[in-house]
Amino acid sequence: MSVVVEAPARTAWLDGVNPVTKVAIVVVLAVPLLVSIDAVSAATALMLELLCVPLTGLPLTTVLKRMLPVLVFAPVAAVSMLLYARPGGTVYGSFLFATISDDSIVLAIAVLLRVLALALPMILLFARTDPTALADALAQVAKLPSRFVLGVLAGARTVGLFVDDWRTMTLARRARGLGDRGALRRFFSMAFVLLVFAVRRGTKLATAMEARGFGADVERTWARPSTLSGRDGAALAGSLALGALALAAAVATGAFRVVGT
Repeated sequence: MSVVVEAPARTAWLDGVNPVTKVAIVVVLAVPLLVSIDAVSAATALMLELLCVPLTGLPLTTVLKRMLPVLVFAPVAAVSMLLYARPGGTVYGSFLFATISDDSIVLAIAVLLRVLALALPMILLFARTDPTALADALAQVAKLPSRFVLGVLAGARTVGLFVDDWRTMTLARRARGLGDRGALRRFFSMAFVLLVFAVRRGTKLATAMEARGFGADVERTWARPSTLSGRDGAALAGSLALGALALAAAVATGAFRVVGT
């Protein structure tokens, strides 16, 4: 008879940071990118965020996989800025309302990097965050209403079901011989079915939660305490330093450009 002993799950440094602090970090990191629209601050923030990947406990391949949708759709915003931004400098070509110039190229690169720099922190900070821990933190630390917190928790718990539903529908279509042609048409038809599933599941879940008294306006208790620690302060201070370095790099290179100018 042999006994198999499972190795304990590896914990990362950020696992000990309160989820509310993670939300604050996302806001802090977004401020420099929303103040200035330039490539230098966005590139600096993106590079510093990538250096923080070891603190999350996520393999780099996992980060890249989760960034894939952003990498696919971010160029759309960059192309629109490339074609329709206010022209300036040398004009390389124009057609109808679209004009490509020095300023539009610079803005397109800045927008592309800024989208990546805004999306990456959310992936790094919340990829390993337990939805229940997030709900505990929102209720006990952020002091948000329990009805709102429980709704957020229920929604977060159902996100994984969408992935399972999509996988099941894909296998079912392949079993019927419908999964190898018309990729675009298949995507929209499956997305509509998934939307129907989501509405039905949400209705049933809301009814069940109301029947169990989750919608009552009463003072609630929470099974697991959620508190702040020195690690939260260190994480928040690090995010402030990262944002300051990004802005300082833009100012030092003369690339700083306030949004709207």
